[in-house]
Amino acid sequence: MSGGEDAERHKFKMEKKKAARDKIMAAKTDQRGLVIVHTGKGKGKSTAAWGMAMRTLGHGWRVGIVQFVKGKWDTGERGVFEKFGDQCVIEAHGEGFSWESQDLERDKAAAARAWDAACKMMADETISLVIMDEINIALRYGQLDSEMVVEALKNKREDQHVVLTGRNALDEIIDAADLVTEMTQIKHPFRSGIKAQAGIEF
Repeated sequence: MSGGEDAERHKFKMEKKKAARDKIMAAKTDQRGLVIVHTGKGKGKSTAAWGMAMRTLGHGWRVGIVQFVKGKWDTGERGVFEKFGDQCVIEAHGEGFSWESQDLERDKAAAARAWDAACKMMADETISLVIMDEINIALRYGQLDSEMVVEALKNKREDQHVVLTGRNALDEIIDAADLVTEMTQIKHPFRSGIKAQAGIEF
């Protein structure tokens, strides 16, 4: 087949594809705030949420971020987003991983503080995106009541997006979400003896 025939065949296929896509897109008319869950054993859950925050800021909208676990860590993302001033509200309430604190009541108190902060952000009509970073971990370990969280998600503002990150998302959280992505681990340097590194993990 000649180069000209290849080009013509490609053009014909793309025209058909565009017509099909245009038909699908014409039927997608609804627009509302989404509940988004990033879960799974693979790396990238929080990273994806922070990327969405950057995108939101790029549109000139306000973002609220609550860290449920990494409060003690000096993370690079917090250093960046704090520079956006009033456009980005960020609060870190985590006490670290549960196996480090080994104190359920302390973990529950930290999760309650983080949840209160998240609720205030959800109630703020100027905040377009709320990220609850690692909340799935707090829910999995019983530091927060899942029914309370699901109810709040159902009653959130119609135009506000909410992202919940962390592995092992509960079934009721997944059921309450509009968009769920599971990060799958294929390879991880930790298994080869390489520790968490600044700029990659935090």
